[in-house]
Amino acid sequence: MIHILLVDDHPSVMAGTKVLLEQEGDMVVSIAESVEKALELVRQNHYDLMLLDFHMPHMNGIDLAKQIISIRPGAIILIYTGFEFTNHFNLMMEAGISGFVLKTANKEQLVTTVRCALRGEAVLPLSLVRQMRRVSAPETEKASGVEAGTGVVTGKEYDILKQIARGKSNKAIAENILVSQRSLEYSLTSLFHKLGVKSRIEAAMKAKTLGLLSDSDFSNLPD
Repeated sequence: MIHILLVDDHPSVMAGTKVLLEQEGDMVVSIAESVEKALELVRQNHYDLMLLDFHMPHMNGIDLAKQIISIRPGAIILIYTGFEFTNHFNLMMEAGISGFVLKTANKEQLVTTVRCALRGEAVLPLSLVRQMRRVSAPETEKASGVEAGTGVVTGKEYDILKQIARGKSNKAIAENILVSQRSLEYSLTSLFHKLGVKSRIEAAMKAKTLGLLSDSDFSNLPD
């Protein structure tokens, strides 16, 4: 029997997903409606696979996955999201997440993604494959063919965004990530281009819109 943990704060989504998976006959789904409950269950039980909602109160799915993996190294985790996840792909890979599945997926797509993850495989949307092609293209091609807002945010840039959201100055951010202020300025220029924005505040707001940052990441951000 395959034991799955579903973490989502939307009861209707959890109920529907649980029914779809358990119709397979060899899957049993446990549910957690909060980050706290999820971590409690992970400490108490072994799960073959975990489906984590990306937008959870107090913590996003990527950060929750990191905590779970610190408790259960080797855990197989899929992000379960209501929107295209291509902008978060690098962060997902760096966190040790196996992949993602859209909440709009039908039963066949959902089950296929789960079974592939259990085999150590991944199913990637064609849109993501195309974006990866753009990002990995030669520099000359990127310079002429990639528009602002289409790049993938790196783990370092994600850290910078979180510190911007917390109201940290450029000097403080540079000290925290152990780079010079000039290097930080170069990183910010690249980040602004990827997000299609012109300022730190716009970058933080855009990151929130894209789901990179959650409400809990923000504090003392000037108007």
